[in-house]
Amino acid sequence: MKNRLLVLLFVLPIAPLFGQTSYRTVEDIHYRTTDDSYARERCTLDIYYPENVKDFATVVWFHGGGLTGGNKFIPDELKNCGLAVIAVNYRFLPQVTIAECVDDATLAVAWAFKEIEKYGGKPEKIFLSGHSAGGYLVTLVGLNKQLLAAYSLDANAIAGIIPFSGQAISHYNYRKMLGIKETQPIIDEYAPLFHVRADAPPLIIISGDRTMELLGRYEENAYFWRMMQVSGHKETYLYELDGYDHGAMAAPAFLILKEHVF
Repeated sequence: MKNRLLVLLFVLPIAPLFGQTSYRTVEDIHYRTTDDSYARERCTLDIYYPENVKDFATVVWFHGGGLTGGNKFIPDELKNCGLAVIAVNYRFLPQVTIAECVDDATLAVAWAFKEIEKYGGKPEKIFLSGHSAGGYLVTLVGLNKQLLAAYSLDANAIAGIIPFSGQAISHYNYRKMLGIKETQPIIDEYAPLFHVRADAPPLIIISGDRTMELLGRYEENAYFWRMMQVSGHKETYLYELDGYDHGAMAAPAFLILKEHVF
């Protein structure tokens, strides 16, 4: 029998209507200054934002793909609802190290904090989210305070961390680079679980159905949720989307994201 705290009850969010607001997209902004051709190709982002609106919330969105593929996009579910979305590209394993991949994600988040006011957004309303590998990256950036501190930012300024089916243990393709098979879990400095802390921003963990998810993705996130609770963190939530596998869970997960943003 499932723990009722971990089963999602679907409720459509009550969000403001922004049908009369126009939106603009600026594409391929370089967030890293470098002469390296691969970094110049991959270290770009797009920003989609409501025009002539002030102090809007922003979701920094990281795509999935196992840290080895994929491309930035603005999710349709986040369009035309009063939000800005920053969609981020980053470098891939094994062309770069896990440290470089994570640093790309960190630098993109730092860009959001330093630049969003120029577009009308409010730095205090920046949320991090992503699916699969993207969910892993935002959780690591949000929990390991040393990452953003390297760019003179406090991770606790993040309004919320909302991973969609992200790994809580060390990422499987990082483990593969170390010669560790995907069925052998480890928790090192590149695992969000390693950085559990009581003073973190609100953490909204969303998983697909435990019987349909990749490997033990739901169970590692359930343990992650539990350890955040044990640490004393007061705003950690865990949602299991019954009947949805790893890929399909993203669409309904946006409903939960909007509930917590609005």
